[in-house]
Amino acid sequence: MSLKTSLYDTHIKYKGKMVPFAGYMLPVQYEHGVAEEHMAVRTRAGLFDVSHMGEILCKGKDALANLQMMLTNDFTNMVDGQARYSPMCNEQGGTVDDLIVYKYKENEYFIVVNAANKDKDYAWMKTYQFGEVTFEDISSTVSQIALQGPKAPEILKELAKKEYIPQKYYHCIFDAEVDGIKCMVSQTGYTGEDGYEIYMSNEDAPNMWEKLMEAGKEFGLIPCGLGARDTLRLEASMPLYGHEMDDTVDPLETGLGFAVKMQKDDFIGKKAIEAKGDFTRKRIGLKVTGRGIIREHEDVFSGEQLIGHTTSGTYCPYLGYPVAMALLDIAYTGIGTKVEVVVRGRKVEAEVVKMPFYKKGQVK
Repeated sequence: MSLKTSLYDTHIKYKGKMVPFAGYMLPVQYEHGVAEEHMAVRTRAGLFDVSHMGEILCKGKDALANLQMMLTNDFTNMVDGQARYSPMCNEQGGTVDDLIVYKYKENEYFIVVNAANKDKDYAWMKTYQFGEVTFEDISSTVSQIALQGPKAPEILKELAKKEYIPQKYYHCIFDAEVDGIKCMVSQTGYTGEDGYEIYMSNEDAPNMWEKLMEAGKEFGLIPCGLGARDTLRLEASMPLYGHEMDDTVDPLETGLGFAVKMQKDDFIGKKAIEAKGDFTRKRIGLKVTGRGIIREHEDVFSGEQLIGHTTSGTYCPYLGYPVAMALLDIAYTGIGTKVEVVVRGRKVEAEVVKMPFYKKGQVK
């Protein structure tokens, strides 16, 4: 049976179309529809319930040493209130998950993991922990609301003092207040736009939602569901676990080399990634040049040669054309390479293009 987030009744009030996702009942869209929600985030602002995400606390004298070993990125030079993205690998170099680590203070970290992987990630951390450290899953006590879009900063200014609004990307204010509600405010998001992710107690989430909606009225803020969240992240070429990466795909193949610090002494999966040598496939972007829309898990050909498969694909409302991401043999990943993707038994023409498909502020 699917769980309900603390905002379930709020979604019903706003006429959200509820569907099961990652163990929860969540809105896939509201009355406006996915395309309008997508365009609102690109041009104004949208509000998302992302309370299904997982939150894990890491504390103790050996907290940093544990993060250094379990995760591929380097956390040694973080300042308090800073966030850092990282994959987490298995012994074979495949990706267990990708996540964000926030530094609260020395020896204390707040980790945000993907909803579908929460239990797996927590078990993984408990299995590999060492020394003086504790990992605590606090997901059931935390709600998260994402305010995204170019108008997001103006909307938040209506409700929060300047000292409670982080001024840098991938930074947060842990002990913030938004119109009197205690929360954590992070300048992060999964849409390719400016925006914030706000963490609070379950009890405060419905009130927070209403305050943000009211403050955002004059800026054109609308509620958004899972459908727009996916089209936005894809248009911005952001990888999604279970699509662009999984336990069999290493982070270098996914294009996440910026978050894989091979110069570190060690991390789980490092030896396996080194042993592979140069990777033989990588994530690329495809623009559809033929007729049709490409989806995930579809075979990609060059002539009669099978060269890989798509990982995500859709029609992008802002760009106005369909795109996809794919894992292709390295020989076929040059910009401009022509390929064909099999969609329901029919080959659809596409070409390899530069990613991201969309950059913040890009004009159509």
